[in-house]
Amino acid sequence: MTPLERSIQEFLDHIAIERGFSPNTISAYRRDLNRYGSFCAAAGVRTIDEVTPEIVQAYARSLQEPVTVELDDGTIETKAPAPSTASRVISAVRSFHKFMLREGVTTSNPAQDISPKSPKRGLPKALPLDDVLAILAAPGDETAENLRDTALLEFMYATGTRVSEAVGVDLDDLDRVSNLVRVRGKGSKMRVLPVGKHATEAIDAYLVRGRPELAKNGAGTPALFLNRLGRRIGRQSVWAVLNDAAEKAGVKAHVSPHVLRHSFATHLLEGGADVRVVQELLGHASISTTQIYTLVTIDRLREVYVETHPRALA
Repeated sequence: MTPLERSIQEFLDHIAIERGFSPNTISAYRRDLNRYGSFCAAAGVRTIDEVTPEIVQAYARSLQEPVTVELDDGTIETKAPAPSTASRVISAVRSFHKFMLREGVTTSNPAQDISPKSPKRGLPKALPLDDVLAILAAPGDETAENLRDTALLEFMYATGTRVSEAVGVDLDDLDRVSNLVRVRGKGSKMRVLPVGKHATEAIDAYLVRGRPELAKNGAGTPALFLNRLGRRIGRQSVWAVLNDAAEKAGVKAHVSPHVLRHSFATHLLEGGADVRVVQELLGHASISTTQIYTLVTIDRLREVYVETHPRALA
């Protein structure tokens, strides 16, 4: 391990132990900084003191270069990286060098003048309510896995949880008397969310007729949602469950756990919920993150206005 690689590991230890970042966030930092370390190594850099602003600038430019990838069907595709990816990587590099300067490991910060381009914030892709209801009804209740899938999808739409939060829920986190659930968000921050009637009924059915059957295959786990081996269900499995349900429901739009979360927030705001309440439910640290959802509802209001007001187009 080179001195630069040790410095990167020291930073990763810092965000894991002292700042309490989530495993997923730490994994993203590790991936981005290891890529940065490989670039520096190729430039002959072995220690952090050898990194210059020119090297950081060259690395930033390299993030804009098209990437060639082989698709599942064997075809080759060349595409430019998403602006959000480059922005995230540069932010990681800036945080790393800032930490090293603050800790006295180095006497300068070669990344201080490198600013990530702010990616254009697209509107969330919310599904129409009818599509969501069709997806929720798709799994059925014939098997233990179907009962789990229905409960899982109902839970995610009822709470607006991230996929990592949903799979992390344990049985003890669920208050079946008050219909509340405790979830662990980003930075291990806890929040308590209400669980609606339909989701509660689906979870009850799963706990009575589905989970015991799945649990027979495992060694015992506190997780609420189990896979067929009796272990905690994984994030990729949730993607598969959701996409399978969307296919059964005949929903053609792009569907993902994040789209379901977008739909949760958008439908609340369209129903008249206060943006501050939605912020708390989503676990957003900043109100500005939540306010992008209001753009969706404003567009919908404008559409309805044009379609229904007698003098809108006069």
